[in-house]
Amino acid sequence: MNRPARVQISSRKQPKQARSASLVAAILEAAIQVLQRDGAARFTTARVAEKAGVSVGSVYQYFPNKAAILFRLQADEWQQTTAMLVAILSDRAVPPLQRLRQLVLAFLRSECAEATMRTALADAAPLYRDAPEAQQIKASAEQTIQSYIEEVLPHARPQRRELVRDLVKTTLGAVGKEFSSTSRSEEEIVQFADAMADMLCALICQPEQWWGKAPPLP
Repeated sequence: MNRPARVQISSRKQPKQARSASLVAAILEAAIQVLQRDGAARFTTARVAEKAGVSVGSVYQYFPNKAAILFRLQADEWQQTTAMLVAILSDRAVPPLQRLRQLVLAFLRSECAEATMRTALADAAPLYRDAPEAQQIKASAEQTIQSYIEEVLPHARPQRRELVRDLVKTTLGAVGKEFSSTSRSEEEIVQFADAMADMLCALICQPEQWWGKAPPLP
């Protein structure tokens, strides 16, 4: 059975001059506006070009198709979130559980601020979510979370650390998505973040014997 051809989502070329960089920035800003206005289903390269005030050919110089544009928007969002995650969780001058609290609050604020954009990009995800480029960007965040869990649970079995890592990651993603689906005030975000952080900290702060070696299962 022949496999379907993989859609190209990498940019054709990177802008090297200020003028080219400005053009790409204008295309991406137009893409954001089109995506928020029309949604992923009606998102087209032609509409992006029209909104940006450039020819379709100018867009194709840098992006081979609409999937490449959408992936660039998603990649930029992922990279911003990953940079935030790495900066917070890697700062060992701050106590580990305080770092987790900082991350939860920052993450929920980010989710709420970009809710419309995230929803639209989620609808477009089937175009690029399984691409190697997407997996590569996500790997950095995965490694940072893994390192953090190893730091706070140094004596836990690998299976326990993996379970905690998956619970933290899944909770952040799923709860953040659901919470940000409704417009929230700063007070609501802070209160919810405190409660969510309490839950995650309780997960990590189990008695040492729980996370230590356990007798083999029969």
